[in-house]
Amino acid sequence: MADPKGFLNHGRELATSRPVPERVKDWNEVYVPGSLLPIISKQASRCMDCGIPFCHNGCPLGNLIPEWNDYAYREDWAAASDRLHATNNFPEFTGRLCPAPCESACVLGINQSPVTIKNVEVSIIDKAWETGDVAPQSPERLSGKTVAVIGSGPAGLAAAQQLTRAGHTVAVYERADRVGGLLRYGIPEFKMEKRHINRRIEQMRAEGTRFRTGIEIGRDLKATDLKKRYDAVVIAAGATTARDLPVPGRELTGVHQAMEYLPLANKVQEGDYVTTPISAEGKHVVVIGGGDTGADCVGTAHRQGAASVTQLEIMPRPNDERNPVAQPWPTFPMLYKVTSAHEEGGERVYSVSTSHFEGDEDGNVQWLHLVEVEFVDGKLTQKPGTERKIPAQLVTLAMGFTGTDRENGLVEQFGLELDERGNVARDADFQTNVPGVFVAGDAGRGQSLIVWAIAEGRSAARGVDRFLAGASELPAPIRPTDRSLMV
Repeated sequence: MADPKGFLNHGRELATSRPVPERVKDWNEVYVPGSLLPIISKQASRCMDCGIPFCHNGCPLGNLIPEWNDYAYREDWAAASDRLHATNNFPEFTGRLCPAPCESACVLGINQSPVTIKNVEVSIIDKAWETGDVAPQSPERLSGKTVAVIGSGPAGLAAAQQLTRAGHTVAVYERADRVGGLLRYGIPEFKMEKRHINRRIEQMRAEGTRFRTGIEIGRDLKATDLKKRYDAVVIAAGATTARDLPVPGRELTGVHQAMEYLPLANKVQEGDYVTTPISAEGKHVVVIGGGDTGADCVGTAHRQGAASVTQLEIMPRPNDERNPVAQPWPTFPMLYKVTSAHEEGGERVYSVSTSHFEGDEDGNVQWLHLVEVEFVDGKLTQKPGTERKIPAQLVTLAMGFTGTDRENGLVEQFGLELDERGNVARDADFQTNVPGVFVAGDAGRGQSLIVWAIAEGRSAARGVDRFLAGASELPAPIRPTDRSLMV
């Protein structure tokens, strides 16, 4: 610990956000560029280098947080980047997108504001790119073995990079037209500009990883044919089957899944469209679902010029502070969260359920009918007399995902077994019931966080390496049965 009194001398400071009237007019990241670097040394000095660093347990990647905090305090950016990359392939992704369960587990957070771990992380990696400390790491020799990775989200990219560096020849198959999975087409530009993905892809290409876009395994290429071509396969296709809302009026024009709405906005930023085919401009927008995807829809609607934005959540409003009995430290608490999108306006309504949609004579949605709900004997029950309707000319469903895609034939063609939760089953090495076929990320775990995806991709890569070479020196941060207390 470089400064034993750092947590006493300095309070918690976060990155400075750009003014709302300014940022809703563009799609750039919401924070003022360069606002972190002047304060990050002091913020890193607040880390107490605990005897038992519970932040490690809060992070599925096992990030060496006290170590790179110390280097950041000393402004030794090269060393900080080295320790950061020792456990995390893509800290610029997690530093922008992770909800930071490590901060909930920070020992300082017992009675003070925790260390700004996430801000320190993103400062280190941004500085590393600026100074050229992030370079391709090509393997010393090739193994002669080939691996196919299905999916180019964080799990697939992490597995591919680890396996390429181990000396295997890796090809990543992505059904979309660009690499990145939901990082590319599910995360709005204002949360993470896509230049960060592009930069990593170029690094991976330089290391030897190959990318095949516009190919959906199961449809464009049979899974059985893929398996014949490669010595091993990693399935990192995500959990992309969206939860639907089967209520009257669901078929009306203007009711869309979030992942029908958000990718189109991103494609405008990529230059594929001049204007999005599904726009919130001038419309009363309702977002159903109170999670991060819902918040992404809220921020996107603001930038498209919505007349109003209302976000609905069926559960009660979370507490502002941790409940020490129900959610004691260092578990990850479910707290009321105000994202950058919520700062920009709109209304959030809790404890309500959608009963049906109402449309006009042309079949366009115009109203959403809802009713308040409450828990009675542990069950959500409608409250009589609380029915009402709100204007809704664009509705996005952001209620989560139920599993990997079952319509493209991938599961059936491989002959994969599923677990009791409907995910692809795997053993301790992340191998499925089919020898040589492995699974990582949401496809095997279910919908989860980006840090879990990267951790699983790294661990699955070790399993593949062991399968191909008989042993592996790649790190294995987690086991497939791990269920963190933090998330």
